[in-house]
Amino acid sequence: MVSCWLKSSCIPLLAFVAAAVPAQAQDGGAGFTLSAPPKIAMLYFTAKNDGGWTQAFDEARQKIEAGTGQKIQFVENISEDASVIRPAAERFIARGANIVIGTAFGHSDTFKELAAKYPKVAFLNGSGTTNGPNLQAFYGRTYESQYLCGMAAGAASKTGKLGFVAANPFGVVNWTVNAYALGAQKMNPKATVAVVYTGAWNDPTKERAATMALIDQGADVIGQHVDTPTPQLVAQERGKLGTGHHRDMRQFAPKATVCSSVWVWDRYLVPELKKIMAGGWKPLPHGAFLSMAQGGTDIPLDFGPAVPKDKAALILAERDAILKGKQVYAGPLKDRDGKERVAAGQVLSDADLWKMDWYVPGVVTQK
Repeated sequence: MVSCWLKSSCIPLLAFVAAAVPAQAQDGGAGFTLSAPPKIAMLYFTAKNDGGWTQAFDEARQKIEAGTGQKIQFVENISEDASVIRPAAERFIARGANIVIGTAFGHSDTFKELAAKYPKVAFLNGSGTTNGPNLQAFYGRTYESQYLCGMAAGAASKTGKLGFVAANPFGVVNWTVNAYALGAQKMNPKATVAVVYTGAWNDPTKERAATMALIDQGADVIGQHVDTPTPQLVAQERGKLGTGHHRDMRQFAPKATVCSSVWVWDRYLVPELKKIMAGGWKPLPHGAFLSMAQGGTDIPLDFGPAVPKDKAALILAERDAILKGKQVYAGPLKDRDGKERVAAGQVLSDADLWKMDWYVPGVVTQK
């Protein structure tokens, strides 16, 4: 999904624009406390075996159950439609669920309404934009893991020509494209990234056509911010390499995929759910915008023979630095037109991240 990420409307911008100012917990009061023993339910946006966004949540659910000792109920294919979301959530609530987790941008408004209607229920929503005294949205800083995948791509490429299949030119996608290029250029300063936007989060036909075109134009490593493994499958078919998104795409293209930006939701949700269960939970007013260290995304720690061992060590060192607070978008940084975007000694604000509409040098965009 944003990838919601499967709908072109999935832009979680508004929830986080205000996050340029460090977020504080909801003001006043003792916070939210459950009035009964915890009972958790999840609403899956698509099928649990979709290979990407929802499957990452389902895999996290299993780890959350182990980490919290709670059995989690779930239902699949809850679309971004209030007439579908509301009855699904209310069925769980009627059965005693008092913690409900959504997994789509389009669940946001309905969750806001449900949170007001059921003040004794805690709500969490992955990629959501609405928040309240018993509701918190959360999403990850995917540009951090995509930067590392860009490093892997730059290290594996023999030509320095990389391709990237993306959904829509939104800030949440553009930040992955730019970070990917910055990572590649850390390995090879002359590396370029040609980007094709398909206009859809999940369209294997368009993704195949885009990947084929990029390879025909000389790209020997293909990155992606779309929901299916198609770019990796095509890269493998054509004897090229690639980097995946959402999950470890070696499941689908083991000969091609050298790195993937993977969701690690359990690293965030286990401690957050424990806070809710402990009582006095105070959701952040602008939602949780998760770094790798906070449990947003990560990468697998092995890259295969296409990435030389010395380069792999550099990638892992950068990962450690990011976990310790290194910023991908630290100045000085100019865009491809020469305009200064981040001054020396400064870091790009969260508000500017969410509205990113520019590209770093070396990025070539095309429809």
